[in-house]
Amino acid sequence: MSCSFNISKHKIGYYYELARDRPSGFTSAGLVVALLKVAQADATLSDHDTFAQILAAANTEADFTNYARKTMFGGTDAVITVDDALGNVRLKPADQTWVDAGGNPVVTNNSLVKVLVGFDPALGTGADSEIVPLTAHDLSATTDGNDLIVRFNVNGAARVT
Repeated sequence: MSCSFNISKHKIGYYYELARDRPSGFTSAGLVVALLKVAQADATLSDHDTFAQILAAANTEADFTNYARKTMFGGTDAVITVDDALGNVRLKPADQTWVDAGGNPVVTNNSLVKVLVGFDPALGTGADSEIVPLTAHDLSATTDGNDLIVRFNVNGAARVT
């Protein structure tokens, strides 16, 4: 992980739990994955409290051909692993694939620098001002028409000890 966001550092596990279990009051909650082609330094990026604030600052979301944010919910999309032996909890979103990302010759390609994972209390109906950023991860990839696969570390995108 490159960084976690100050607004959610104390609640990242809670947000994963809401996305995984979708309890009453959060039946449409989930995780959102977005890609950035321009990103601020982690120390500055981590100060933003919503996706809207991130995108209003010096950060630019991807716009390559076939790009759309990914949404995740449920047990296989928001995995929480309690490891008593190592004394931690690992939080891992599902790996994500963008099919035919970018391409040649008459399409848009991007050089990507960050993967954002956020919590949306109402997937698909909320605004960027409601998405709470959880973690940002370094990414070095350029789209070219092949599938773009983002694999989160098997040991978790975030770890609470």
